[in-house]
Amino acid sequence: MANGNIERFLGGSPLGVLVRLLFISLLVGAAMAFLGLSPQALYQAAARFVRSLGDLGFGAVREVGQWIVAGALLVIPLWLLSRLFASRR
Repeated sequence: MANGNIERFLGGSPLGVLVRLLFISLLVGAAMAFLGLSPQALYQAAARFVRSLGDLGFGAVREVGQWIVAGALLVIPLWLLSRLFASRR
């Protein structure tokens, strides 16, 4: 029963799936070599992409934070003055 569950999960016998994955990996590796791609170059490109997304995202967060601080410099004193004058009535 357990072997049937494993075969159903893998899509075939474990040895057959292993052979198919090795063959497909060989084909993909050959295509990558033909195109001049290496695993290290792909990793570095992915790392640069994630880093640029982080820089873009954190820059946007920083800019929104600056907008909040600039608005607070005007809003908070006006709010305090309105509370002060409201309490005197």
